[in-house]
Amino acid sequence: MNLSNKEILEKANAAITRGDYEEFLSFCSDDTEWTFVGDKTLQGKEAVRQYMATAYIEPPKFTVENLIAEDGFVTALGQISMKSAEDGQMIHYAYCDVWRFHNGKMIGLKAFVIKSASK
Repeated sequence: MNLSNKEILEKANAAITRGDYEEFLSFCSDDTEWTFVGDKTLQGKEAVRQYMATAYIEPPKFTVENLIAEDGFVTALGQISMKSAEDGQMIHYAYCDVWRFHNGKMIGLKAFVIKSASK
């Protein structure tokens, strides 16, 4: 099955929603690099796995408002809510994720995430 980059991201996002982080990671290259602009950079699939284990104490809830695909990139704009590991409260964010693809795998992410008002 030859999926478009947009379809790959949609399947990966569906896995996140179900809390199936290993399935999500199957869409990433082993050397994937995630940059959270102004915060940190994760190098490799194992670093992403560790991040998800601590940041996603339960599956995040998100809405993708736009998916824009061009060449080897897919940009996702939306809203995401995640439970805080510190106090269990939901924290709401607006985000813009720019995903880079190569040979059907997500090889990079540049994430712009801004805390927004509580819903």
